[in-house]
Amino acid sequence: MSTNLKGIGASAGIAIAKAYRLEEPELKIEQKTVTDKEAEKSRFEAAIATSKSELEKIKEHANRELGADKAEIFAAHLLVLSDPELLSPVKDKIETDGVNAESAMKETADMFVSMFESMDNEYMKERAADIRDVTKRIIAHLLGVQIPNPSLISEEVVIIAEDLTPSDTAQLNRQFVKGFTTDIGGRTSHSAIMARSMEIPAVVGTKQATSSIENGVMVIVDGLDGDVIINPSSDVIAQYEEKKAKFEAQKAEWAKLVNEPTISKDGQHVELAANIGTPDDVKGVLENGGEGVGLYRTEFLYMGRDQLPTEEEQYDAYKTVLERMGDKPVVVRTLDIGGDKELPYLHLPKEMNPFLGFRAIRLCLEEQDIFRTQLRALLRASSYGNLKIMFPMIATLSEFREAKAILLEEKEKLVASGVQVSDSIEIGIMVEIPSTAVMASQFAKEVDFFSIGTNDLIQYTMAADRMNERVSYLYQPYSPAILRLVSMVIEAAHKEGKWAGMCGEMAGDPIAIPLLLGLGLDEFSMSATSILPARTQIKGLSKEQAQSIKETVLSMDTTEEVIAFVKETFQID
Repeated sequence: MSTNLKGIGASAGIAIAKAYRLEEPELKIEQKTVTDKEAEKSRFEAAIATSKSELEKIKEHANRELGADKAEIFAAHLLVLSDPELLSPVKDKIETDGVNAESAMKETADMFVSMFESMDNEYMKERAADIRDVTKRIIAHLLGVQIPNPSLISEEVVIIAEDLTPSDTAQLNRQFVKGFTTDIGGRTSHSAIMARSMEIPAVVGTKQATSSIENGVMVIVDGLDGDVIINPSSDVIAQYEEKKAKFEAQKAEWAKLVNEPTISKDGQHVELAANIGTPDDVKGVLENGGEGVGLYRTEFLYMGRDQLPTEEEQYDAYKTVLERMGDKPVVVRTLDIGGDKELPYLHLPKEMNPFLGFRAIRLCLEEQDIFRTQLRALLRASSYGNLKIMFPMIATLSEFREAKAILLEEKEKLVASGVQVSDSIEIGIMVEIPSTAVMASQFAKEVDFFSIGTNDLIQYTMAADRMNERVSYLYQPYSPAILRLVSMVIEAAHKEGKWAGMCGEMAGDPIAIPLLLGLGLDEFSMSATSILPARTQIKGLSKEQAQSIKETVLSMDTTEEVIAFVKETFQID
């Protein structure tokens, strides 16, 4: 008899295959006394060497299959494996206490994990997860326990796990892993983002996948509707095979629009662009018919390393993206570090609330050497394509004016020294702070464009951390409060003859798209795989009809009212 689980559809598609439980091995550690301390230290070093070799291969596989930004997480893991602050105490314990390497490693790792987890800082908490992941690998080698290796799977399966670690996800072989489902996680969790980039159907946050699904049973993962069907009957399998075929046919229809502009049913053009993290991501943008890059997150250049990138390294990256995109616009966001993205090598003071703290443009205006280096690299690369620069986390006009003045200073110096710099670089800002949205009419007189960052704008407006499951119900993209702020920004831009885009997750959302079209959004920037579905949807929408419901929607009381109204008006399932 079949059983159904409900979760969050994190990556579109249907997978039908046998369950493969990806279970962590049990690592039973007993403290033992050793007499040959040198031999024990050698055994420890051998386990580190084996772990390094494995992680190098995983990093190489991730780089090849997923791109450099996803592979950077393993660069961080390799740094942990070389960190004397973590490894030296283990050797000291072997030497002074005469204990075996695995118990010395566990004691040291537990101390570091506990220390990092107690910090009120998301980045440091993530570092605790890195230490746990890496030291578990070392201990497994010391105990002679086999670590699960998803890359060795050689038959079609659906992965069942409590969650997928970065190293698990990076090793998934798309030829055999048809989908996965997890107990925990949401649409913005690491495993969900990786699944979308790999185009593997996924349902996360089921709460009971591992307690309900036995190894080898047939499972259906419906990433479209967030359903997991365990041990389905032949009739149910046939229904889902048909649903899968329809989805594949739909994808084939979408693919026909790769080289088409994005035109509504009544002939109005909007631009569909993509969000990227590295030059490698441009391939996906072009393959999915992106009309530009609406957000290049430059912080990936700075992360997963032990020092700042040089001006030349940055110049090469920006030049590569601009050249590959040709005359299509590329909106580059200047360094957005802080909050949950920290650079350990900057040694910045710890903050009680880093999301509301010293981050993004605030950091750049104080650490001007870092900022000016990035701006020079961008300006030098500008002549190779259609560059637009935007500053993140702008809260006041003074911040924008100061940032723009520094940019123009660096441009003047480069031109004076004979360096060719484009004369048509537009300078804009991310609108992600409510005060900026409220003051949009003043900003619009001075900026060239707005890009609305809804991921942060929603959490700041609703005072709800989007990664906190207990308040996730307040992360409401269709809230009339959010829609009113978005409308204010777009109207302010158009009044001054400027354009307004959006680069948050909301831009590719099927329910949000008719709303945003009606509000007059000019550019929608989203994950590359969302572009063709969005283009197809817009092709079937009348902008005039979308505009006609604007006032009705903005005057509604609740998110639920907005969703129900949009679904009914535009026949969205």
